[in-house]
Amino acid sequence: MHDPMITIDGAQGEGGGQVLRSALTLSLVTGKKFEITNIRARRSRPGLRPQHLKAVEAAAAIGRASVEGANLGSTSLVFMPGTIQPGHYQIDIGTAGSTSLILQTIFLPLSLNRGLSKVMITGGTHVPMSPCYHYIDQQWLAFMRQIGFDAQLILLLAGFYPQGGGRLAAEIHPCGAIKPLQLTERGGLEQIRGISAVANLDRKIAERQRDQILRRLGDHYRLNDIRIVHLPSHSKGTMLLLVAEFEYSQCCYFALGELGKPAERVADEVVDSLLTFLETGAALDQYLADQLLLPLAFADGPSVLRTSKITNHLITNAQVLRAFLPVSVEISGEIGQPGTVRIDPSQ
Repeated sequence: MHDPMITIDGAQGEGGGQVLRSALTLSLVTGKKFEITNIRARRSRPGLRPQHLKAVEAAAAIGRASVEGANLGSTSLVFMPGTIQPGHYQIDIGTAGSTSLILQTIFLPLSLNRGLSKVMITGGTHVPMSPCYHYIDQQWLAFMRQIGFDAQLILLLAGFYPQGGGRLAAEIHPCGAIKPLQLTERGGLEQIRGISAVANLDRKIAERQRDQILRRLGDHYRLNDIRIVHLPSHSKGTMLLLVAEFEYSQCCYFALGELGKPAERVADEVVDSLLTFLETGAALDQYLADQLLLPLAFADGPSVLRTSKITNHLITNAQVLRAFLPVSVEISGEIGQPGTVRIDPSQ
């Protein structure tokens, strides 16, 4: 009742929406209330946009929270969590805002609670500046299961920018003990697989994306099952995703098509990202290292991750994490370069 209010500066680090989303997640799990100021202060349109407001509303719904300042454009917010309630939730972002980021905001609190939850989220499933549905399903969820989480995802409709209208369904089961992760070596490359997808566009576009992958990688790497997929959708769009599987780990990169962007350039973006990763010798791609930080803070032992790039996003997430928990997070390496992340929940 009289616990002190945690104060978060939303302008710290990368200064975007992830500061808010991580604070919401940690507040729900720890039961600690917080106030955040300067929300998205480093963005061209500061304050809460529809997708950020929806993250607040979703967190408040599952955590029976009291909220002050939850309005479009608001640059400050007070969030006071109640008791997390598993159940059935439907969340409509109303724009092409990222369904994946909403899911990640509420996933940890629902998983750490008793009872099954089913969540339907409507919005953008394949939009810029956020992990697309297939990255969440093929990469993030694969590692979340590895450390002890239990969930299933289904893509009902793909939603591309700017129309949105995509729908994903998540079934989230209570998890037991969260296992630490020791990933400093990836081992040998076993295969590269992928998905070349189109929605309401000619199959030839997906074939051109795939063929460019074959031209650039086929003579040097073992490619297996680069699938052509037609995504159900109310909008038009393309996506290409590659997963490189190693002896001990895997990495994942994707790119989205857009009007006037050749299919070959979509493929080149993914290949360039993958080849850059291969040169680093890292065990995890830079996005996953960031996304695993919060879950591993609740593991039953210390974790060590070797990431392909230290990002501002990662450093900012660690700062927010330390505000809520007495956890040790050590990040070794220069921004933009490969590095090592150590998370010790016992500190």
